[in-house]
Amino acid sequence: MDCVTGINVLLRIERHQILEDTAADRKTKCTRHSYEDTFFRFCSQKIFKINAAFKKHKLYMKKLLTIAIPTYNRAQYLDKQLAWIAQAIKGYESEIELYVSDNCSTDNTQEVVAKWRAQLGNVTLNSTTNAKNIGLMRNVIQCLDWATTKYVWAIGDDDPLQDRAITCVFDKLRQYEDVSLLFLNFSGRNGLTGEADSPDTIVGNRWFDIEKEDGAGDGKATFQHCITKSVGASTFLTAIIFRTTVVQQAIRIWPEGLDNWFFYVYLCGYCAANGRMIVTKETYLECITGVSSWQKDSKLAFAIQYKDLPVMVEKLAEVGYSKQFRRAMMVRTLKDINLKVLFGAVKRWPGFAIPTLAMFVTNVGRGLIAAEPSRDLAVLEKRTPSE
Repeated sequence: MDCVTGINVLLRIERHQILEDTAADRKTKCTRHSYEDTFFRFCSQKIFKINAAFKKHKLYMKKLLTIAIPTYNRAQYLDKQLAWIAQAIKGYESEIELYVSDNCSTDNTQEVVAKWRAQLGNVTLNSTTNAKNIGLMRNVIQCLDWATTKYVWAIGDDDPLQDRAITCVFDKLRQYEDVSLLFLNFSGRNGLTGEADSPDTIVGNRWFDIEKEDGAGDGKATFQHCITKSVGASTFLTAIIFRTTVVQQAIRIWPEGLDNWFFYVYLCGYCAANGRMIVTKETYLECITGVSSWQKDSKLAFAIQYKDLPVMVEKLAEVGYSKQFRRAMMVRTLKDINLKVLFGAVKRWPGFAIPTLAMFVTNVGRGLIAAEPSRDLAVLEKRTPSE
């Protein structure tokens, strides 16, 4: 066993020990998410130290990319996704690792993992099984934290990608060694009607209206252009590839973001501000809209709009995004207010809605006051990434 392998084995043992200790302590009184927060902070600190040691001693893994799949009770979808990966990565086997994060599934997920581990041969397929379901966001972030390759790509277990997507990703990552964020452009389709679907701010069914894909110019400006068109586009994890060390740094800076639905948007913004950002002109996958869990949960949707979004924008401002951008996003948030939904929430859940709205007013107010009043949202939206 070489040094790198040995360190990885020790880390995995410690990961499982934390989970076991957490399960054993369930009867003790503690705050919500304290177990999960302990787990993620522990893993983040351990992985950061190991990554630093690899680089310092030139033991950092030579592989370019980890493809990670968070999953929960979706063995059938996982099986299909791994089958696609097995074909798509041919020719790239020596540069890739696979990882499956099983969120305490009760179906035959582990049998599927074992099957593909045997069939993939010389391709490394790692997997972990959580002692309990830690939630969607934490399971996704665990995928990012696990990686030790140069780049990490978390993909949904049911998101279909075009066969040429893998080639595109490797071409871009090889061509631009300083890229910290790669967006694969995508189209949208409503899962309920079957019709093409895209934001009103986008012309045509291509969610990122970027014409150049060389990553030239300011990464923050490119990200600001994309997010003002569609915040939700930056939550589509299968379209996003991160530089591992940069995204792991972002996770450590805002660990409380694990409870924010827009945490992935923050991670994208941080990476865009700390390296080259590339958005492909062509589309390589399709996003199915209208069927997400939050769209079926009115209380969650209310919290996402009035709590999570303003807080995420504040965090982007803390890592270097402009006051003008901050104000533009707050103006958009105000424009999106639906009074019927707002008053309905206050009537149905007063104990939840009123404090949420108080926080919303505070965050939006800070954002508007902090920026120059002469700048308007429309001006920012017209700005091109190269400006």
